[in-house]
Amino acid sequence: METHGGNIYSVAEESGIPERDLVDFSASVNPLGVPGRAKEAIAEALDSLVNYPDPDTTLLRHEIARHYGVDPESILCGNGSTELIYLVPRALKPHKVMVPRPSFSEYERAVAGCGSRVAGHELRVEHGFAVDPAEFIRAMEGCDMAFLCNPNNPTGHLLAGTEVLRIAGAAREMKCLLVVDEAFIDFCPGASVIRHVRENPYLAVLRSMTKFYALAGLRIGYGVFHADLMPRIREYKEPWTVNSLAQKAAIAALRDSAYAHGTMRLMEKEKRFLENGFREAGIEFFPSAANYYLLRTDNASGMVGALRRKGVLLRDCSNFKGLDGSYMRVAVKSRRDNEVLLSMLSKP
Repeated sequence: METHGGNIYSVAEESGIPERDLVDFSASVNPLGVPGRAKEAIAEALDSLVNYPDPDTTLLRHEIARHYGVDPESILCGNGSTELIYLVPRALKPHKVMVPRPSFSEYERAVAGCGSRVAGHELRVEHGFAVDPAEFIRAMEGCDMAFLCNPNNPTGHLLAGTEVLRIAGAAREMKCLLVVDEAFIDFCPGASVIRHVRENPYLAVLRSMTKFYALAGLRIGYGVFHADLMPRIREYKEPWTVNSLAQKAAIAALRDSAYAHGTMRLMEKEKRFLENGFREAGIEFFPSAANYYLLRTDNASGMVGALRRKGVLLRDCSNFKGLDGSYMRVAVKSRRDNEVLLSMLSKP
């Protein structure tokens, strides 16, 4: 089974279906594709590939700082936010790390890889896998680090910013670093706590430009860290992990306000279309604040395999801790693709 979605290459090889003909619902990437301004920036930067990229990502950090109202010195850019998920525990060497389940699998892999102990916090299906702040805080007791994905992957559940700050306040009292992964927060920006890092040394925020800005192939993400943490994090950071094209494309994407507005309009329309389609087809789905849905149905794993052979890729969620073979995740895509999905899911 694939560890993550988006591996169109292995599917094309095993099925004989060309990559361009696959319909990929397994990776939750903006269906609008790469922003036009980012494409232009990449084309203009091609001749600069003879030079090493800026190891300090200075221009990009200042653009992120301007865009979100944070200190550029608090920002550390990486080769996707996944690099930073591994960097933080490697640099800080926590003894015990709390990770909710189900959630993004790389948290536990990163923690285990640096010799730390994982304390799993099981989210309950009867509550829609929602994160309860009080229960989350109790689960943090005795830990020196905790990961919180908001909105959560693969459930799509969103905690309000006030609820995240409540958890962050408790983390400060416990001296437990709360790492908030906001990889999908651009789809619901009002819940971000990125501006609150400066006032809490036990709060860190990770962000990705893979999802909202469709830059998965360039690998670009960043973290915002308190001044007390940044020296230690930087000490363990490899140089030159963010290439020149990624830096230029990310700056251009952040400046493309028309793309951002268009994305929000598209998501509102297509999510409503999919939810109505799920209801009409009798397909159980979990409410989502992001650009994907967690579905529950009998033999979801079998359905994923059957559609995969037809060139339609869904994310089998049976390898998420806390889920089983009755769950799958689907991305929100274009109307044409969404119609194909609903048609295939509705077939007896």
